[in-house]
Amino acid sequence: MYDRKLESFAKKIHKQYPILTIIGPRQSGKSTFARKVFPKYHYVSLETTADKELAQTDPKGFFAKYPAPLIIDEVQRVPQLLSDLQTLVDQPGFNSHYILTGSHQLLLMEKVSQSLAGRTTILTLLPLSLFELKQKKVQKNIDVRIFTGGYPRIYDQSLDPGQWVSQYIRTYVERDVRAIAQLKDLDIFQRFLALCAGRVGQILNFDSLANDCGITGPTAKAWVSILEASFLVFRLNPHHKNFGKRVIKSSKLYFYDTAVLCSLLKIKEPDHLNVHPLRGFIFENFVILEKLKTLLNKGEEPQFYFWRDAKGREIDLVEDRGLYLFPTEIKVGQSFQRSYLDHLKYFNSLQKIENQEELGELVLGGDENYKTEGYSVHSWWDD
Repeated sequence: MYDRKLESFAKKIHKQYPILTIIGPRQSGKSTFARKVFPKYHYVSLETTADKELAQTDPKGFFAKYPAPLIIDEVQRVPQLLSDLQTLVDQPGFNSHYILTGSHQLLLMEKVSQSLAGRTTILTLLPLSLFELKQKKVQKNIDVRIFTGGYPRIYDQSLDPGQWVSQYIRTYVERDVRAIAQLKDLDIFQRFLALCAGRVGQILNFDSLANDCGITGPTAKAWVSILEASFLVFRLNPHHKNFGKRVIKSSKLYFYDTAVLCSLLKIKEPDHLNVHPLRGFIFENFVILEKLKTLLNKGEEPQFYFWRDAKGREIDLVEDRGLYLFPTEIKVGQSFQRSYLDHLKYFNSLQKIENQEELGELVLGGDENYKTEGYSVHSWWDD
């Protein structure tokens, strides 16, 4: 079992709300996390048929059987239960807590916003971060880390990542997606998934994606939304501030776990990443995902974007820090080249940032760590 970085924030914030909601991908460790952080709470999973039926047909009986403090796992299975939960926590003198977990953003978040506004805070738990994996002294090899991904079960049970992730994807498509999208042809959707993987880190063109898959543009948009809601992919939007320049307005597509990405790209071994034509984009996905995990594990909401102008000048990751935009360039190469700073310098000239302690950063696929001209150069391992 791994110590999760989110634990300290969860312990602190849960005292301020009667309900704590933890969302994230299936198998990211939400149930284990909740039971470890709150060991004295009762526990029930709505994956269990009997308890799911009880919650659907007799919510009062359900809460009588499972009193607070209570962890309700996979609560999106019975989203209407949240209305009854609202009534419970609003009762005069209520002085306990509920922990909810869910693996589908859309089904859960709509109900949470409707029923539990002001009564809950929402935390996101993604698969293990590099920081968390270092507790177990995992191998310092970027290709192995990308190929293995971060799902806890792979590490806890020493599983073959390729086999486990392949089954994970099959289960997800055949069960969750079919239930959500009412798919009639799973083969087309599986092809769609693979096509999305082939566009990782690139500007998302729904018409092109739809044409290659043989579906309509609206269907492609709807399916990407389903993938987002189910924590398989996320979009990185372009920053709206254009500094008077024409900028790209479409988003980029990334995956919440690089092992899933590798499986969809038919990458069978870590060594295959060395020669893969999408290696740079896959590495970019890895770095952006790690930065996403870092902020989410602090309970913060990332304000991440990318920036590209009409002439092709691009910043891979831009973090909005309020008073200024912090740019990050990501290069899979192991050695520093002075030209890697060109777009960072140009971007900062547009926003007229010169006197910040750190002007931006460059993340490399090697081991270098130092500072030059106000920019930090980081290794993927130490970032």
